[in-house]
Amino acid sequence: MEQILKYFPNLTDKQIAQFTALYDLYVDWNAKINVISRKDIENLYEHHVLHSLAIAEIIHFQSGSTVLDVGTGGGFPGIPLAILFPETSFVLIDSIGKKIKVGTEVSTAISLKNITLKHLRVQDEKGKYDFVVSRAVMPLDDLVKLVKKNIAKENRNAIPNGLICLKGGELQYEIQPYKKIAELFDVSSFFNEEFFKTKKAVYVPL
Repeated sequence: MEQILKYFPNLTDKQIAQFTALYDLYVDWNAKINVISRKDIENLYEHHVLHSLAIAEIIHFQSGSTVLDVGTGGGFPGIPLAILFPETSFVLIDSIGKKIKVGTEVSTAISLKNITLKHLRVQDEKGKYDFVVSRAVMPLDDLVKLVKKNIAKENRNAIPNGLICLKGGELQYEIQPYKKIAELFDVSSFFNEEFFKTKKAVYVPL
């Protein structure tokens, strides 16, 4: 939790309480339904919560914005972002029902009011959103093709509507089709922990 406060020192008491509650909730649920590697659960704040919040270093969602989290798993990056941006509406979808159950139980336990979780494939999601976010869910080109239909036309944020995804490793080949419009970010330029040295974020305006 200290890592979250290190980079986000202006959290309200309610946000601090919500972020603090995540560890015990995920440890408890992960023992029943495995959504995070058992070896990795002790790194929950660094590897999952803080990593999700890298998106907040790219954009500060305006009040009233709408965001779709594709392939959310147990709630990443959607739940940490929903805590950080209480005036933004988040819809989290995943094709695996038991993962959505974990995310739903966690968000209910911390009284997140700006979030909806749905057991759904992205192909079947019909809604329009300002942004789509995801974390290493599929190759970039495949994801762009699937979510183009979900991007709203009217812009309300500092950057045009589009896709922001968190990825690891070498991405030059993946972003090739979008190199004229995509922006690539090193997450290590936001957070200085060793874990983030190979992590990237990609923004594709759509």
